[in-house]
Amino acid sequence: MKSLPYPLLLIGLLLLAIALGALSMLVGPGGGPAEIMAMLDRGDTDLAWMIVGEVRLPRTLLALMVGATLGMAGAALQGYLRNPLADPGVVGVSSAASLGAVLALYTGLSLAFPMALPLMGIAGAILCALILQGLAGRGAVLTLVLAGVAISSLCAALMSLALNFSPNPYAAAEIMFWLMGSVTDRSMDHVALAAPLMVLGWAMLLLVARSLDALSLGEEAAASLGVHTGRTRALVIGGTAISVGAATAISGGIGFIGLVVPHLLRAQCGHSPSKLLLASALGGATLLMAADILVRVLPTGMELKLGVVTAFVGAPFFLWLIFRARTELES
Repeated sequence: MKSLPYPLLLIGLLLLAIALGALSMLVGPGGGPAEIMAMLDRGDTDLAWMIVGEVRLPRTLLALMVGATLGMAGAALQGYLRNPLADPGVVGVSSAASLGAVLALYTGLSLAFPMALPLMGIAGAILCALILQGLAGRGAVLTLVLAGVAISSLCAALMSLALNFSPNPYAAAEIMFWLMGSVTDRSMDHVALAAPLMVLGWAMLLLVARSLDALSLGEEAAASLGVHTGRTRALVIGGTAISVGAATAISGGIGFIGLVVPHLLRAQCGHSPSKLLLASALGGATLLMAADILVRVLPTGMELKLGVVTAFVGAPFFLWLIFRARTELES
């Protein structure tokens, strides 16, 4: 398939994300455009604002921002690790953020102080980043991956322990539902908390765009071109931890966006890691927004969780990638 010019690709993805965001404001519980207009005609402006401004607007903004975060972080990690199967979960950030949020639910802090859930999730992600930096040190990329796998395994074990010793079945159910991932029932307070951290993480990842291009030639070649590999690693880990940590702390576990989106767009970006960052952010926002609209319109009775939908799409795609890589090795 012929690649689009890069500016046209970005413009197309941006327009698609805006269109889906507008559609998101028009569908869901509470009625469609006709019902909203009828409320305004009857003078029920408070009810119309509650549906559009207090329910759908924060949900739409979070879906776009979380999707952009996961897409960009996945592209950055695949470029830095030079591994097309990498995603934000590979360095343990998602698991650490999830563990922080699970502890808030397990201890009951989220009931006494609702914002404790996202705050503890963000704290878990930042702690993970500090541990990764300390363990990786001046080591190679393999050291970073192994440290991430160890942190992910430990966090998964601790979350299982929390579920096992949950004080009551309702708390366990709440933890499980949160871990499935969703942007339902979020408010503008959640947007105000997460947005600055996600934007900061995006900025850190964009700072290493050119360095990722050089790293595609290998660490020694990149160093000869003047790339400071330690600074690049710190920005990639820090940017991923801050942005993905904030996203996971708000939305729960939503997988495969960071894996699938860069693969779908890599050829369109000329296999350039620097160009892939922004394209993957827009692609991730578009894909997650489409998934969130889908869970609202599917006639399933109970609304599906976003993490379930993305897993149904991402898991077969992941298996196909492995199969294709094996076929290429054998040929």
